[in-house]
Amino acid sequence: MKIEDTLKKTAGLGVPSTPARGKGADKAAGVSQTAAETDSVKLSATAQSLAQASAGGVFDSQKVEEIKAAIANGTFRVDPEKVANGLLDTVSDLIKTRKG
Repeated sequence: MKIEDTLKKTAGLGVPSTPARGKGADKAAGVSQTAAETDSVKLSATAQSLAQASAGGVFDSQKVEEIKAAIANGTFRVDPEKVANGLLDTVSDLIKTRKG
């Protein structure tokens, strides 16, 4: 089958329109922009503790700069034993969480 023949056969078919997206899409669809007053969000205890832990932003910026410099210089060394132990610890924690 030739490509030109296929194009001639489908030339009269209309292209379905896709719904509009973006700033004016809701107005065009007749959807109200006002939020319901009953909407609410509640974070789990885990999410709250993670948010509090990350809010402190405690990290050693000097250590980060040293690691960046070592990577840039090509002197950064990865300890495969530490990586493997960390991976095993993570998997172990995940397995315990699923069983509980």
